[in-house]
Amino acid sequence: MNVLVLSELDRAQHASLLALLRRCEAVDAHPALPDPQRAAAESADLGGSGHRVALVYGDADATGNHLLGCAFLTPGPDGVTSVHLALDPAHRGNADGESILSALVHTVLQTTPGSVRLWTMRATADDDAAAHALGFQTERELVQMRVPIPLPEDELATARPVTTRGFVPGQDDEAWLSVNNRAFEGHPEQGAWTLEQLHDRLAAPWFDPEGFRIAEDPGGAGLIGSCWTKIHRDAIPVLGEIYVIAVNPDHHGEGWGRSLTVAGLQWLAEQGVKVGMLYTDATNTAAVSLYRSLGFTVDHVDRSYLLEHSG
Repeated sequence: MNVLVLSELDRAQHASLLALLRRCEAVDAHPALPDPQRAAAESADLGGSGHRVALVYGDADATGNHLLGCAFLTPGPDGVTSVHLALDPAHRGNADGESILSALVHTVLQTTPGSVRLWTMRATADDDAAAHALGFQTERELVQMRVPIPLPEDELATARPVTTRGFVPGQDDEAWLSVNNRAFEGHPEQGAWTLEQLHDRLAAPWFDPEGFRIAEDPGGAGLIGSCWTKIHRDAIPVLGEIYVIAVNPDHHGEGWGRSLTVAGLQWLAEQGVKVGMLYTDATNTAAVSLYRSLGFTVDHVDRSYLLEHSG
């Protein structure tokens, strides 16, 4: 096997990477990478978005495929590099898969200063064992929960009424960013967004400003909060995600989290979506309890593993 760590891809490397991700997504019916990494994969100039990618190659198979897997390396604000893997489905769950994983991780550790956070989507006991064998310790669980929509009338009646409107780019940016960063202070992914990050998401092909629901304080004291939704039309079934939900800390404890969740799910149902979805930390027991009370159940768990080293 041959592993390359790159921040810029030539045409052949880029085409192979995109083909690998499509193979993974066709089998998994799930994005191969989180949004920032998947968007970066579409660009051959990864360095411009702060990412690097490790590509592991083997001998070409009968179809001409010889890119066996990849690892996206993303430096985090906490000094830890996050690693998201995508392994060719044909080589998972066997000795080849273990060798590919080992080659990728060892190369990442050799080329990355500081500690490394390894993410596995839809983690299983086998993934735990593989990560632990490489020296990683289980760190965090991100739970994906789903619910049929529209919600029953009795569930809708449990939420405090709230009026929402669509997000207006160029008008709501600063106010939303302020509320979001205060609401998620200390959160590893959501708590320190910049205007550049927000504008990157607003420019995504899936973005719909009407699906970014904003609730304003009737008294004119700014935003109560927001519920940003995202429709995954390529998923089976089509999923309507509560992508980011934020309540202004000045309004915590007033029931707006439930109201904004319901408002987002109602908007998604109006678009014809039948299944609502969201992610939350397993340790956020208050959020998990809220979502369960609305009928959400756990679909799967994404898990991170941490390896502390000095590089």
